[in-house]
Amino acid sequence: MREENRLRLLTQFLEHLVSEGSQDVHVHNALGKIIIDSNNNPEHFLTTNPFYDSRVVGKYCEKRDPTLAVVAYRRGQCDEELINVTNKNSLFKLQARYVVERMDGDLWDKVLQPDNEYRRQFIDQVVSTALPESKSPEQVSAAVKAFMTADLPHELIELLEKIVLQNSAFSGNFNLQNLLILTAIKADSSRVMDYVNRLDNFDGPAVGEVAVEAQLYEEAFAIFKKFNLNVQAVDVLLDNIRSIERAEEFAFRVEEDAVWSQVAKAQLREGLVSEAIESFIRADDVTHFLDVIRAAEEANVYHDLVKYLLMVRQKAREPKVDSELIFAYAKIDRLSDIEEFILMPNVANLQNVGDRLYDEELYEAAKIIYAFISNWAKLAVTLVKLKQFQGAVDAARKANSAKTWKEVCFACVDAEEFRLAQICGLNIIVQVDDLEEVSEYYQNRGCFSELISLMESGLGLERAHMGIFTELGVLYARYRPEKLMEHIKLFSTRLNIPKLIRACDEQQHWKELTYLYIQYDEFDNAATTIMNHSPDAWDHMQFKDVCVKVANVEIYYKAVHFYLQEHPDLINDLLNVLALRLDHTRVVDIMRKAGQLHLVKPYMVAVQSNNVSAVNEALNELYVEEEDYERLRESVDMHDNFDQIGLAQKLEKHELLEMRRIAAYIYKKAGRWKQSIALSKKDNMYKDCMETCSQSGDRELSEDLLVYFIEQGKKECFASCLFICYDLIRADVALELAWTNNMLDFAFPYLLQFIREYTSKVDDLVKDRIESQKEEKAKENEEKELVAQQNMYAQLLPLALPAPPGMMGGPPPMGGMGMPPMGGMGMPPMGPGPMPAYGMPPMGSY
Repeated sequence: MREENRLRLLTQFLEHLVSEGSQDVHVHNALGKIIIDSNNNPEHFLTTNPFYDSRVVGKYCEKRDPTLAVVAYRRGQCDEELINVTNKNSLFKLQARYVVERMDGDLWDKVLQPDNEYRRQFIDQVVSTALPESKSPEQVSAAVKAFMTADLPHELIELLEKIVLQNSAFSGNFNLQNLLILTAIKADSSRVMDYVNRLDNFDGPAVGEVAVEAQLYEEAFAIFKKFNLNVQAVDVLLDNIRSIERAEEFAFRVEEDAVWSQVAKAQLREGLVSEAIESFIRADDVTHFLDVIRAAEEANVYHDLVKYLLMVRQKAREPKVDSELIFAYAKIDRLSDIEEFILMPNVANLQNVGDRLYDEELYEAAKIIYAFISNWAKLAVTLVKLKQFQGAVDAARKANSAKTWKEVCFACVDAEEFRLAQICGLNIIVQVDDLEEVSEYYQNRGCFSELISLMESGLGLERAHMGIFTELGVLYARYRPEKLMEHIKLFSTRLNIPKLIRACDEQQHWKELTYLYIQYDEFDNAATTIMNHSPDAWDHMQFKDVCVKVANVEIYYKAVHFYLQEHPDLINDLLNVLALRLDHTRVVDIMRKAGQLHLVKPYMVAVQSNNVSAVNEALNELYVEEEDYERLRESVDMHDNFDQIGLAQKLEKHELLEMRRIAAYIYKKAGRWKQSIALSKKDNMYKDCMETCSQSGDRELSEDLLVYFIEQGKKECFASCLFICYDLIRADVALELAWTNNMLDFAFPYLLQFIREYTSKVDDLVKDRIESQKEEKAKENEEKELVAQQNMYAQLLPLALPAPPGMMGGPPPMGGMGMPPMGGMGMPPMGPGPMPAYGMPPMGSY
């Protein structure tokens, strides 16, 4: 109290300072306190004086008049102090007004904090008083922003309702209306429909989208409808509310093409194809014709599709549309419309349409299309499906395609139209690659006779090839074996022989198989086949011809075994044919093991000229068995390649004399002279003994034989032996034996022969000596004449010229011809005559 009284005492002083222009804060603070205490219009001072300290003065006013404190704090923007004083004194209206006017985000955050116990009172005053009184959009915006930041949607709705719905200055504000509805969408959806109906100035499209996102579909529909956004509205009905009926009703009400288009698409998605087509027609929408076509085909509503496609054709020229229209006509069997349509200008892909009709088995319609575009190949197969085989053949002829011919041919076969099938088949089998397929098709269906008839007809074609002849042969092998051989012989040069060989092998036609092997130069296989299947395939003459040409030598010996077992009477004929190729030793071994050597005796006789040991021994063995000594002697004499000693040992004990003589003969040929002579002596075959001694060249054997004859008293044999062994027996031995044994008379022929022989030898020697001397004299005369000629040429040479070498002075000795050195003038010295021949003295005449 004392302080207040003191201030009053200073009133005049302070007013004087102020009038003097003092701006001192303390001066003005003190003056303000005096005015407040005196209640002398303090509000005017507080609001107009710029120099006092608001906190000091405001603090001073709190206990005296809180409203004045608020004025002071507002003037100095003392936010915290103002909030505290208004909270303390429940001055929430003033607080609300201050905060709204302040437009400070931090201040708003402070007063709207959840821990503020006075927040509800503050908000009520903001909603009821502060903002409705405000005319500043910025203040309203700041307040709304603060409520949004504080996440107070319900309070924000109260605020906005107060501003927007109660005819304030901001009732028509675009942003506030948007904010009100959007906040309600998020915080209190029950109010949204009311706001939509009451408000007009908001962003309908944006708000509607937000409503859709918030799943407020009815509100969204109302928004779009209110703003005449009919497409968005019907989308909500279709996509969110999912009521095609309401959407259809809405479309009927607004009658917009875009709306009908949306309805149509939804109906299409839901499978209401007919309704969708009707809606597309109402919408005059041709943009989704592909989807419509696909859905109509799936739902099989081609009558409706035709109407739609006719509408589409009026606005667009699309190949797909025209093509689908034709297909739709076909599905509802309006073939006359198809014929009429394709005659008019169109852009349909007729080929694809035709193929599709064919795939869908709408063959009558496909026939119209293929005939119009001249696709004969497809027309042919279409006519086949329609069982119009004659027409199919005619179309195939125009198409001239192997594939078409096959399809028509096979269809005719299945339908047992074999005459038409043959017409087609003749055009197919001329193609090598297609022949087998046709054949298999006929055979799989058991049409063997018809197939053979087809192939037989094909033989006369101009383009007939090897495959036809071969295939017919295969067919004969399978189904008409009686015709097979004739066919092979007639057309052997036009057959694929390996293929026909396989067929004959499978069907076991051995005779024909053999013939084919021969034609194909497969002689080994031919021979093997004949031997393995002889009841059917064997022919002696043919087999001989084949065997001669085989390459595998083992087949020769298989053939020998074969003939030995099955045709032994002809085995020699076969062996003689193969004689040049056989190993005779192996053949003899085969026959010996079989015990049939005698069977092949003619063959062995024929090949014995080869002097093969096994053959010689086998024949000799047979001759011994047969006691055919003449043949045996001939064999032994002409063919020496055998075991001579063995045979001789075997024969020397034989009971037949001739056989023993052959044994002696063999010993003689083998050089076993003593054994031969002994054996001949034993059989009194003295002539054989003498001949053996003569051939042996052994003087001792011959002289021993003379002694043997003397001992045996065989004088005639003694004389014969001297004559036969003349060259071996010494004359003195013969004379001695004859003289001592009183056989000189029997030795005399030998002596005469001996004397005559030696006198002839002496005469021949004398004659040779005389002729030799004559030759030597003639040679000497020729040498003398040569030297004389050389001396004569030397005398004719000029004196100035040197003499030729060897003509002057002491010439070197002559070394050639064994001539002595030259004497004077080049003449040889005369000396005694030449030496006699053989180093013997000259002989006079005999």
